[in-house]
Amino acid sequence: MGEPMFPHCYVCGQQNARGLQIPFAAHPAGGCVAHYVARDEHVGWPEVIHGGLLFTLMDEAVAWAVIYAGLHGVTARAEAKFRAPVRVGTELVIRGWLNEAPRRVTRARAELRDGAEDGPVIAELDAIMAISRDGRREA
Repeated sequence: MGEPMFPHCYVCGQQNARGLQIPFAAHPAGGCVAHYVARDEHVGWPEVIHGGLLFTLMDEAVAWAVIYAGLHGVTARAEAKFRAPVRVGTELVIRGWLNEAPRRVTRARAELRDGAEDGPVIAELDAIMAISRDGRREA
């Protein structure tokens, strides 16, 4: 779903040669899920992935949660909590979902987990999403 909609997006765009090219899929419980393996070129401190990149992964997840709800919107506000450093080579599961029924301003959440959906939470993001006026996703 990410390719046709946003081919040049830094996170999900499959045509962005310098991007992450992470495909997000619908999750059976709602929202979305994606997988990412932390890479050398994304470090801040030696061997530790930059927090800004982790924030970006979670921001993308809440955006895709909105999309999989059939809507179009952007992050209006977000607050992240980082629980542990992410080292190069770590496999992350990225999940995003809406915390409430969609409306003009909707709360969403994302988590990064170590290795599996039931793995330890490494980082979390609570966001307020501003949904477009007509609420529909634009193709």
